[in-house]
Parts: sequence; structure tokens; C-alpha cells
Amino acid sequence: MTKTELNKFKQILEAKLAELALVLKNREGIAIEKSPDALDEVQNAAERELAIRNLDRESNLLRNVRAALRRIAEGHFGVCIHCEEEISPKRLNAVPWAPYCIQCQELADRQQEGDGSDTEEMLVNAA
Repeated sequence: MTKTELNKFKQILEAKLAELALVLKNREGIAIEKSPDALDEVQNAAERELAIRNLDRESNLLRNVRAALRRIAEGHFGVCIHCEEEISPKRLNAVPWAPYCIQCQELADRQQEGDGSDTEEMLVNAA
């Protein structure tokens, strides 16, 4: 990967990092609100659950973006962290923070949907 391409991905990742930092500062949606009306309580609980799920998803994305920036700094960006094959440029353009090549990502996704066994163990066995 050329230095120009690395700089492009670094800029994209830094912009995403800044965006996520702003989103994650807003945690008002997870505050517990009391209401005398039972229906309002249920509505508030549902909205809080949605806010918590969104916060969790954004937090995971933030961790992935930070890890990708670390891989750039360490010189490992664009290489699958499991099989050490190059991640396709198409995949990196779509998901710049992707830690796995498409094959290893599919294995990890299947494992998450499956029996709940350790994803790392499955990837080791697949290689």
C-alpha cells in the first residue's frame, strides 16, 4: 500500500474517530426517567434500551477505528489480523477499520451467530 493510500485511510479514520467521539458524548438517552404513567414508563424503557444499543454499537465501532489507526502507526494496516493476508482494497474502501479479510470476517460472523464458542478458536482451526 502506498503512502498516499495510507494517508487517505488515516484521514478517513481520524474523521470517523472525531464523529464518534461527538456521538458518544451524548448519553442523555440512557438516563432513567420516572413517570407516574405506566405507559410512559414502558416507552421510556424502550427508548433507553435503544439508546444503550446504539451507544454499544458506536463504542465498538470507536474501538475498531482506534485499532485501525494503531495498525497504520505500526505498519500493519491492510493486513488481516488472523491469516495475515492482504485485505482487498475494495473492502478497505468500504470499511476502512476492517481488521479481517472477507474470508476470516465471514468465519467470525458465522461463529458469532453459531453456538457462542470462542471466535479466536474457530479462526485458528480454519487456518
